[in-house]
Amino acid sequence: MATKAFADIGVIGGSGFYSFLEDVTEVSVDTPYGSPSDSLFLGEVAGRQVAFLPRHGRGHTLPPHRINYRANLWALRSVGVRQVLGPCAVGGLREEHGPGTLLVPDQLVDRTKTRVQTYFDGEPLPAAWGGATPNVVHTTFADPYCPDGRRVALKSARGRGWEPVDGGTMVVVEGPRFSTRAESRWHAAAGWSVVGMTGHPEAVLARELGLCYTSMALVTDLDAGAETGEGVSHTEVLRVFGANVGRLREVLFDAVGALPDTADRDCLCTHAHDGWDLGIELP
Repeated sequence: MATKAFADIGVIGGSGFYSFLEDVTEVSVDTPYGSPSDSLFLGEVAGRQVAFLPRHGRGHTLPPHRINYRANLWALRSVGVRQVLGPCAVGGLREEHGPGTLLVPDQLVDRTKTRVQTYFDGEPLPAAWGGATPNVVHTTFADPYCPDGRRVALKSARGRGWEPVDGGTMVVVEGPRFSTRAESRWHAAAGWSVVGMTGHPEAVLARELGLCYTSMALVTDLDAGAETGEGVSHTEVLRVFGANVGRLREVLFDAVGALPDTADRDCLCTHAHDGWDLGIELP
């Protein structure tokens, strides 16, 4: 890493978030897993040190299946981040989850196909972890999101006049194409709430690194299973997201200020490897 830097909270999102800060420091971070999506942009929000990372790179140049998720989470942890907020745009799978809905999911379904989704893949670990090859590690993931982070996100949204949906299942598809009508109806029939392209493997990689991860899903469209219409369009997604990004930024900034102090964390995220003798210490 070229510059010594520190932040204890990370936000993985688009340039619409860090560009609202008056003063940021751009930091390039090298990782054992290659380059992250972009530089980290470090600044202060509500008295907390925050690292912003554009998930798709500045200019939205990386499609969902080409994002280096392992490098992104590693880069954040390497500068001190221990709690991560992951806002994302999603399609609604229920009529009541129309455009403009903010949903804070409590469950996740993985329907991706090609993404590397673990640091424990049988290969030697990076030198920061001692370079050892650990035994097989099965990370606890029954509840993929931080319960403390979810409570903070919901309270922050309500404080800004939003009526967020408390809980629901996000199904993550490979992308970059949108779903067919048949796929969308299948997802809805399974009882899932929203569909996105980037929520996995972010959540599980955060858990493997002992990070608290909270998703905040902004519904930009009703997915292709709607009975009428021509399906999802990228133009409409960008329009709805743009109309809500300022409000979402306010919720995020409020949430940053309300997250627990790093030293006080004692949630399920911090106990993901209890019972496993990793033979290593997380960097």
